[in-house]
Amino acid sequence: MGGRRPEGQIVVNIEQIAAQLYTLRAELQRPEQVAETFRRVAEIGYRAVQASGIGVDVPDERLVAAARENGLTICACHDPGPKILDTPEQVIARLKKLDCRHTAYPFPAGIDLNDEGAVRGMIEKLNRAGRLFAEAGLTLSYHNHHHEFRRLNGRLILERIYAETNPAWIKAELDTYWVQYGGGDPAAWCRKMRGRMPLIHLKDYRITEKSEIDFAEVGGGNLDMPGILRAAEESGAEWFIVEQDRCPGDPYDSLRRSFAYLRAQIG
Repeated sequence: MGGRRPEGQIVVNIEQIAAQLYTLRAELQRPEQVAETFRRVAEIGYRAVQASGIGVDVPDERLVAAARENGLTICACHDPGPKILDTPEQVIARLKKLDCRHTAYPFPAGIDLNDEGAVRGMIEKLNRAGRLFAEAGLTLSYHNHHHEFRRLNGRLILERIYAETNPAWIKAELDTYWVQYGGGDPAAWCRKMRGRMPLIHLKDYRITEKSEIDFAEVGGGNLDMPGILRAAEESGAEWFIVEQDRCPGDPYDSLRRSFAYLRAQIG
Protein backbone atom coordinates (compact mmCIF):
# COMPACT_ATOMS: atom_id res chain seq x y z
CA MET A 1 0.00 0.00 0.00
CA GLY A 2 1.05 3.61 -0.33
CA GLY A 3 2.54 5.74 -3.10
CA ARG A 4 0.68 7.39 -5.97
CA ARG A 5 -2.07 5.21 -7.35
CA PRO A 6 -2.73 5.14 -11.09
CA GLU A 7 -6.30 6.22 -11.76
CA GLY A 8 -8.71 3.46 -10.74
CA GLN A 9 -6.03 1.00 -9.57
CA ILE A 10 -6.64 -0.86 -6.32
CA VAL A 11 -3.53 -0.93 -4.17
CA VAL A 12 -4.04 -3.85 -1.80
CA ASN A 13 -1.34 -6.38 -1.00
CA ILE A 14 -2.21 -10.06 -1.47
CA GLU A 15 -1.10 -10.66 2.13
CA GLN A 16 -4.04 -8.53 3.28
CA ILE A 17 -6.63 -10.95 1.86
CA ALA A 18 -7.99 -13.29 4.53
CA ALA A 19 -10.57 -16.08 4.67
CA GLN A 20 -13.27 -15.95 7.31
CA LEU A 21 -13.45 -19.48 8.72
CA TYR A 22 -17.17 -19.09 9.37
CA THR A 23 -17.51 -19.86 5.67
CA LEU A 24 -16.03 -23.30 6.43
CA ARG A 25 -17.87 -23.94 9.69
CA ALA A 26 -19.28 -27.25 8.42
CA GLU A 27 -15.69 -28.38 7.86
CA LEU A 28 -14.66 -27.46 11.41
CA GLN A 29 -16.76 -29.71 13.60
CA ARG A 30 -13.98 -32.03 14.84
CA PRO A 31 -10.56 -31.17 16.26
CA GLU A 32 -8.76 -33.23 13.65
CA GLN A 33 -10.30 -31.11 10.87
CA VAL A 34 -8.50 -27.93 11.91
CA ALA A 35 -5.08 -28.68 10.40
CA GLU A 36 -6.60 -29.91 7.11
CA THR A 37 -8.84 -26.84 6.85
CA PHE A 38 -5.93 -24.48 7.38
CA ARG A 39 -3.88 -26.41 4.82
CA ARG A 40 -6.59 -26.15 2.17
CA VAL A 41 -7.15 -22.44 2.81
CA ALA A 42 -3.43 -21.79 2.37
CA GLU A 43 -3.40 -23.95 -0.76
CA ILE A 44 -5.96 -21.62 -2.35
CA GLY A 45 -3.57 -18.72 -1.76
CA TYR A 46 -4.90 -17.02 1.34
CA ARG A 47 -2.22 -15.80 3.73
CA ALA A 48 -4.51 -15.09 6.69
CA VAL A 49 -7.68 -16.30 8.38
CA GLN A 50 -10.26 -14.89 10.75
CA ALA A 51 -10.86 -17.45 13.49
CA SER A 52 -14.63 -17.55 13.74
CA GLY A 53 -17.25 -20.26 13.38
CA ILE A 54 -15.08 -23.13 14.58
CA GLY A 55 -17.75 -25.50 15.85
CA VAL A 56 -15.59 -27.44 18.26
CA ASP A 57 -13.56 -26.49 21.30
CA VAL A 58 -9.99 -26.42 20.02
CA PRO A 59 -7.09 -25.36 22.23
CA ASP A 60 -5.68 -22.02 21.17
CA GLU A 61 -2.26 -23.64 20.89
CA ARG A 62 -3.60 -25.98 18.18
CA LEU A 63 -4.96 -23.04 16.19
CA VAL A 64 -1.63 -21.22 16.43
CA ALA A 65 0.27 -24.34 15.39
CA ALA A 66 -2.02 -25.02 12.42
CA ALA A 67 -1.66 -21.42 11.26
CA ARG A 68 2.13 -21.42 11.54
CA GLU A 69 2.51 -24.77 9.83
CA ASN A 70 0.62 -23.41 6.83
CA GLY A 71 2.10 -19.91 6.71
CA LEU A 72 -1.16 -18.28 7.83
CA THR A 73 -1.70 -15.29 10.07
CA ILE A 74 -4.67 -15.27 12.44
CA CYS A 75 -5.57 -11.70 11.59
CA ALA A 76 -8.76 -11.40 13.60
CA CYS A 77 -11.30 -13.26 15.71
CA HIS A 78 -14.94 -13.08 16.61
CA ASP A 79 -15.50 -13.58 20.31
CA PRO A 80 -18.87 -14.03 22.04
CA GLY A 81 -20.61 -10.72 22.56
CA PRO A 82 -21.34 -11.25 26.29
CA LYS A 83 -17.66 -12.06 26.91
CA ILE A 84 -16.55 -8.91 25.14
CA LEU A 85 -19.01 -6.75 27.08
CA ASP A 86 -18.76 -8.37 30.50
CA THR A 87 -15.36 -10.08 30.76
CA PRO A 88 -13.14 -8.33 28.20
CA GLU A 89 -10.01 -9.28 30.13
CA GLN A 90 -10.59 -12.93 29.18
CA VAL A 91 -10.85 -12.05 25.50
CA ILE A 92 -7.72 -9.91 25.69
CA ALA A 93 -5.79 -12.81 27.23
CA ARG A 94 -6.95 -15.16 24.46
CA LEU A 95 -6.01 -12.75 21.68
CA LYS A 96 -2.51 -12.48 23.09
CA LYS A 97 -2.20 -16.27 23.11
CA LEU A 98 -3.22 -16.30 19.45
CA ASP A 99 -0.85 -13.43 18.63
CA CYS A 100 -3.89 -11.72 17.14
CA ARG A 101 -4.49 -7.98 17.36
CA HIS A 102 -8.13 -7.73 16.28
CA THR A 103 -11.47 -9.04 17.41
CA ALA A 104 -15.00 -7.86 16.67
CA TYR A 105 -18.25 -7.78 18.57
CA PRO A 106 -20.09 -10.19 16.28
CA PHE A 107 -23.80 -9.76 16.94
CA PRO A 108 -25.99 -7.97 19.52
CA ALA A 109 -27.34 -11.24 20.92
CA GLY A 110 -29.75 -10.69 23.78
CA ILE A 111 -29.89 -6.93 23.14
CA ASP A 112 -33.36 -5.51 22.45
CA LEU A 113 -32.62 -3.06 19.65
CA ASN A 114 -36.11 -1.60 20.05
CA ASP A 115 -35.32 -0.49 23.59
CA GLU A 116 -33.46 2.78 24.11
CA GLY A 117 -32.03 1.70 27.44
CA ALA A 118 -30.75 -1.60 26.07
CA VAL A 119 -29.05 0.06 23.11
CA ARG A 120 -27.52 2.75 25.30
CA GLY A 121 -26.26 0.12 27.72
CA MET A 122 -24.66 -1.90 24.92
CA ILE A 123 -22.91 1.18 23.58
CA GLU A 124 -21.60 2.11 27.02
CA LYS A 125 -20.27 -1.41 27.61
CA LEU A 126 -18.65 -1.48 24.17
CA ASN A 127 -16.91 1.78 24.94
CA ARG A 128 -15.61 0.52 28.29
CA ALA A 129 -14.40 -2.75 26.77
CA GLY A 130 -12.82 -0.95 23.84
CA ARG A 131 -10.75 1.19 26.20
CA LEU A 132 -9.32 -1.95 27.83
CA PHE A 133 -8.50 -3.45 24.43
CA ALA A 134 -6.76 -0.26 23.34
CA GLU A 135 -4.75 -0.11 26.57
CA ALA A 136 -3.60 -3.68 25.86
CA GLY A 137 -2.49 -2.72 22.35
CA LEU A 138 -5.42 -4.55 20.74
CA THR A 139 -8.41 -3.46 18.66
CA LEU A 140 -12.10 -4.04 19.24
CA SER A 141 -14.35 -3.50 16.23
CA TYR A 142 -18.10 -3.71 15.73
CA HIS A 143 -19.40 -6.16 13.12
CA ASN A 144 -22.73 -5.09 11.64
CA HIS A 145 -25.63 -7.01 10.21
CA HIS A 146 -28.77 -5.38 8.83
CA HIS A 147 -30.37 -5.06 12.28
CA GLU A 148 -28.35 -1.95 13.10
CA PHE A 149 -29.87 -0.15 10.10
CA ARG A 150 -33.19 0.19 11.87
CA ARG A 151 -33.98 3.61 13.28
CA LEU A 152 -34.40 4.17 17.00
CA ASN A 153 -35.71 7.59 17.94
CA GLY A 154 -35.07 8.76 14.39
CA ARG A 155 -31.44 7.66 14.05
CA LEU A 156 -29.76 4.59 12.61
CA ILE A 157 -28.48 2.40 15.42
CA LEU A 158 -25.19 1.82 13.58
CA GLU A 159 -24.62 5.57 13.32
CA ARG A 160 -25.26 5.87 17.05
CA ILE A 161 -22.79 3.11 17.89
CA TYR A 162 -19.99 4.97 16.13
CA ALA A 163 -21.08 8.45 17.22
CA GLU A 164 -21.38 7.51 20.88
CA THR A 165 -18.16 5.52 21.24
CA ASN A 166 -14.60 6.76 21.25
CA PRO A 167 -13.06 6.32 17.77
CA ALA A 168 -9.79 5.33 19.44
CA TRP A 169 -11.52 2.48 21.26
CA ILE A 170 -14.23 1.15 18.93
CA LYS A 171 -13.47 0.49 15.27
CA ALA A 172 -15.53 -0.91 12.41
CA GLU A 173 -15.62 -4.32 10.78
CA LEU A 174 -18.05 -3.41 8.02
CA ASP A 175 -19.87 -6.27 6.32
CA THR A 176 -20.63 -5.30 2.73
CA TYR A 177 -23.55 -7.69 2.26
CA TRP A 178 -25.35 -6.64 5.41
CA VAL A 179 -24.79 -2.94 4.75
CA GLN A 180 -26.47 -3.41 1.37
CA TYR A 181 -29.21 -5.60 2.86
CA GLY A 182 -29.91 -2.89 5.43
CA GLY A 183 -30.33 -0.26 2.72
CA GLY A 184 -26.89 1.33 2.99
CA ASP A 185 -24.16 1.99 0.44
CA PRO A 186 -21.11 -0.17 1.27
CA ALA A 187 -18.56 2.14 -0.39
CA ALA A 188 -20.08 5.21 1.26
CA TRP A 189 -19.93 3.51 4.64
CA CYS A 190 -16.26 2.65 4.03
CA ARG A 191 -15.60 6.34 3.41
CA LYS A 192 -17.63 7.28 6.49
CA MET A 193 -15.38 5.02 8.57
CA ARG A 194 -12.15 6.48 7.20
CA GLY A 195 -9.35 5.92 9.69
CA ARG A 196 -11.63 3.75 11.81
CA MET A 197 -12.04 0.56 9.77
CA PRO A 198 -9.18 -1.92 10.15
CA LEU A 199 -11.35 -4.85 9.01
CA ILE A 200 -13.86 -5.33 6.22
CA HIS A 201 -15.94 -8.40 5.38
CA LEU A 202 -16.09 -8.77 1.61
CA LYS A 203 -19.33 -10.52 0.87
CA ASP A 204 -21.29 -10.17 -2.36
CA TYR A 205 -25.05 -9.84 -2.85
CA ARG A 206 -27.06 -11.36 -5.66
CA ILE A 207 -30.64 -11.83 -6.79
CA THR A 208 -31.51 -15.44 -7.59
CA GLU A 209 -33.57 -16.82 -10.44
CA LYS A 210 -36.51 -16.80 -8.00
CA SER A 211 -35.90 -13.09 -7.31
CA GLU A 212 -34.65 -13.88 -3.83
CA ILE A 213 -31.69 -12.22 -2.16
CA ASP A 214 -28.71 -14.49 -1.59
CA PHE A 215 -24.99 -14.49 -0.89
CA ALA A 216 -22.50 -14.68 -3.75
CA GLU A 217 -18.80 -15.16 -4.27
CA VAL A 218 -16.90 -11.87 -4.25
CA GLY A 219 -17.25 -10.43 -7.74
CA GLY A 220 -20.13 -12.76 -8.56
CA GLY A 221 -22.94 -10.56 -7.33
CA ASN A 222 -24.36 -7.08 -7.80
CA LEU A 223 -22.12 -5.06 -5.49
CA ASP A 224 -19.62 -2.60 -6.95
CA MET A 225 -16.65 -4.52 -5.59
CA PRO A 226 -13.95 -2.41 -7.32
CA GLY A 227 -15.53 0.71 -5.83
CA ILE A 228 -15.80 -0.91 -2.40
CA LEU A 229 -12.19 -2.10 -2.53
CA ARG A 230 -10.94 1.37 -3.45
CA ALA A 231 -13.01 3.01 -0.73
CA ALA A 232 -11.86 0.50 1.88
CA GLU A 233 -8.22 0.83 0.89
CA GLU A 234 -8.43 4.63 0.97
CA SER A 235 -10.08 4.43 4.39
CA GLY A 236 -7.15 2.49 5.81
CA ALA A 237 -8.47 -1.07 5.93
CA GLU A 238 -5.76 -3.49 7.04
CA TRP A 239 -7.52 -6.80 6.37
CA PHE A 240 -9.89 -7.65 3.52
CA ILE A 241 -11.72 -10.71 4.80
CA VAL A 242 -13.67 -12.94 2.42
CA GLU A 243 -16.83 -14.43 3.89
CA GLN A 244 -19.82 -16.24 2.44
CA ASP A 245 -22.54 -17.19 4.90
CA ARG A 246 -24.12 -19.67 2.50
CA CYS A 247 -22.44 -21.29 -0.49
CA PRO A 248 -24.19 -23.00 -3.42
CA GLY A 249 -21.84 -25.99 -3.23
CA ASP A 250 -18.40 -26.71 -1.83
CA PRO A 251 -17.40 -23.71 0.32
CA TYR A 252 -13.77 -24.18 -0.71
CA ASP A 253 -14.84 -23.60 -4.31
CA SER A 254 -16.56 -20.39 -3.27
CA LEU A 255 -13.47 -19.20 -1.37
CA ARG A 256 -11.35 -20.09 -4.40
CA ARG A 257 -13.54 -18.05 -6.78
CA SER A 258 -13.54 -15.06 -4.46
CA PHE A 259 -9.75 -15.22 -4.12
CA ALA A 260 -9.25 -15.46 -7.88
CA TYR A 261 -11.44 -12.40 -8.41
CA LEU A 262 -9.58 -10.38 -5.79
CA ARG A 263 -6.18 -11.42 -7.11
CA ALA A 264 -7.20 -10.19 -10.56
CA GLN A 265 -8.45 -6.89 -9.13
CA ILE A 266 -5.29 -6.27 -7.15
CA GLY A 267 -3.02 -6.70 -10.14
